Amino acid sequence: MSQKILVPIDGSDFSLRALKHAMEIAKAMDAEILLLNVQYNYNSPNINRFVSKEQVRRYQQENAKEVLDDALKDIENEEVTVHTKIRIGSPDYEIAKEAKESNVYSIVMGSRGLGAIKSKILGSVSFNVLHVASCPVTMVK
Repeated sequence: MSQKILVPIDGSDFSLRALKHAMEIAKAMDAEILLLNVQYNYNSPNINRFVSKEQVRRYQQENAKEVLDDALKDIENEEVTVHTKIRIGSPDYEIAKEAKESNVYSIVMGSRGLGAIKSKILGSVSFNVLHVASCPVTMVK
């Protein structure tokens, strides 16, 4: 069985840069890529007062498909097996959970590069994943 590298993708330049880096690692290791898009959970009483759960689900699926399709276009000529997955919830938690459930070799993800002070105040998905993941995490600036 081939090893997997998890690449969280959100459509940002940072995540696309991380994907390109992960592709190089995957080629060298003969590994597979697992592209993960995490959509926030918008199912709350306040939101559901105005839109149905089905509309929220459809919105999440459309957003995720758009992000994943764009990423797949960037790597369509590469000779690496790529799988895609969508999860709903808090990105840092869902990334770490997926890594554990899929028994990935490592996580390669982009960093927004907020800097030390803003990261402490605002928090950072990449910072949180780095501290809770059960596998090695590579941050790509």
